[in-house]
Amino acid sequence: MFGTVQRTEDRAAFDVVCLAASLGGVSAYREVLAALPESFPAAVVLVQHRPVREYDGLLKVLAYRSALPVRMLDEGDRLEGGVVHVVPAGCAASFTSEGKVSLDIINGNEAGDAVFAAAAAAFGPRVLAAVLTGRMEDGALGARHVRGAGGRVLAQDFSTAEAFGMPRAAIATGCVDFVLPLPVLAHALVSLVMVPGAAGLMRVSLPPWATAIPPAAVG
Repeated sequence: MFGTVQRTEDRAAFDVVCLAASLGGVSAYREVLAALPESFPAAVVLVQHRPVREYDGLLKVLAYRSALPVRMLDEGDRLEGGVVHVVPAGCAASFTSEGKVSLDIINGNEAGDAVFAAAAAAFGPRVLAAVLTGRMEDGALGARHVRGAGGRVLAQDFSTAEAFGMPRAAIATGCVDFVLPLPVLAHALVSLVMVPGAAGLMRVSLPPWATAIPPAAVG
């Protein structure tokens, strides 16, 4: 992963798992991270809409339920498998194909779109994304980039989302593979990444009306 050669039969289905959430996201992330085993091999990149503060307590809250180490991303970091990387408040992250990280200050709540699109541009079909609870539409444009690059997208369902705006907007693009209750979605991440053959068996074709953005259009 990120330049490390692995035997095909040993390699995880996805190198990078990108998650985006807003209202209700902290509780949702705690449940998702609690389901990821210590052996989870993919790098996890997490976007949570929140104000910029001098002290960001999100890491401590997420680490309490996570078997994986939880770290705040910084300029020049490299993504690591089996680590949860939290994008700083007020920022979006972009990546090289080797996993090196750059951070950009953003205005508004479009960090999920930016991170999903950047991951799709860097890692193509090795990206698995999930749009979780939240208002507005962040993640929908990013879902189009991920599916256009050959990656996969999940969305949290209405019954378990505190706010359904973000999942609804992603679903409306036609680029979501599965809409799942949060406990099922958490285990689907594990299966898609870690169970041999699961990613192929759980493949859904894009509907003809889907608005995916092909790799050539990724800026």
